[in-house]
Amino acid sequence: MGYTVVENFFLNHRTSESLEVASGRVVWIRLDIRSARDFGGASVVKHIRNEYPGETLENPAGVLFTFDCVAPANNIPYATNQQICREFAKAQGLKLFDVDAGIGSHVLIERGYALPNSTLVGTDSHMNILGAVGAFGQGMGDQDIAFAFRTGMTWFEVPETLKVKLTGRLRPPVSAKDLTLLVLKKLGTVEALGKAIEYEGEAVERLDLAGRITLASMATEMGAIISFITPSRDILDFLKARSGKGTLSPVLPDPDARYGKEIEIDVSDLKPQIAAPPNPANVHDVEELEGKPIQSVFVGSCTNGRIEDFRTVAGILKGRTVSPGVILILVPATKEVYGEMLREGLVQTLFEAGAVVSHPGCGGCASGQLGMTGKGEVQVSTSNRNFPGKQGAGETYLASPATAAASALFGRITSPEKVRVY
Repeated sequence: MGYTVVENFFLNHRTSESLEVASGRVVWIRLDIRSARDFGGASVVKHIRNEYPGETLENPAGVLFTFDCVAPANNIPYATNQQICREFAKAQGLKLFDVDAGIGSHVLIERGYALPNSTLVGTDSHMNILGAVGAFGQGMGDQDIAFAFRTGMTWFEVPETLKVKLTGRLRPPVSAKDLTLLVLKKLGTVEALGKAIEYEGEAVERLDLAGRITLASMATEMGAIISFITPSRDILDFLKARSGKGTLSPVLPDPDARYGKEIEIDVSDLKPQIAAPPNPANVHDVEELEGKPIQSVFVGSCTNGRIEDFRTVAGILKGRTVSPGVILILVPATKEVYGEMLREGLVQTLFEAGAVVSHPGCGGCASGQLGMTGKGEVQVSTSNRNFPGKQGAGETYLASPATAAASALFGRITSPEKVRVY
């Protein structure tokens, strides 16, 4: 019997060859990278000091901190937590990406830490986004991460795998976010619960890095452990350049791998999608909800904070202005993305359109950051969650950058199909 991608990961990284890799079995694996962000990072430090006083960390070169939830800190608790991490990292000689770097999972990709066949854990519930580049990433609690910091390993129960084949081609203005919302609509929150997902098919293979990140980012909202996308030649070339490694070997499924279920979804006729409250699986065609007045728009998060997303928004808004009474907030995922926006003149275009462009970070997904809503406020957001209270006291609708920009332009939910891009 052959193995799926996640099973081959565990075979490659198990701490002992005597450990059986099969669905439902517990396997201890070695970790290449262990990380903690400002949310949970100080607790990780506390647990290490309390549970492993005076002990050294296994492979300190594989341990790092990222600050992205509330960065720069705008309150005393976060400022204190970040400083605790800074002092610990300095004392231990650990790498730390400070408040200007951006979203940790994206930084790990850009800086060449997340690579095919690498294993990474962190205190971020969307660490599984790293499946976008063929890496195994998992978010874990602060006590588990403290143990991983100290020992360089952790355990997982081997999940069953769901294969999802996406056939057909996406037609503009339909994008990776619309594709992702369609998959969520089809799978709901039960079909992939506790499972790994393997994506294949032309619609996936044609996605660029930003699109793959978007698709992988919402595995959590599907209830999945992780989703994997086999790296293309372009993705491998990008990762080689960032990591300095001449050879990268993606983890592939065996030809005779066994899957719990296989699903095929044709995206040829896909229209722009939107997820209405109260959850990300409440997905509709945008045209079904067109006309609903909105008061704010947020573009950013680990789901849609790449340069390609802001190019889309700027392309729609260039020479136009945001509808009166609508607040448009844009938050780049990383410092690198922000720099690209500056060099390409996108910040100027967006500024002239009436948008607020902020520093890199999570933005609206993190309470207290830009993108929160007030009671009675209706927002269109490119983030990944719209549960009550997640982005404030208002209502949040999840959509693509194109739908977000079109809606900001008209002051109501609007399909980008209705906007002419010059």
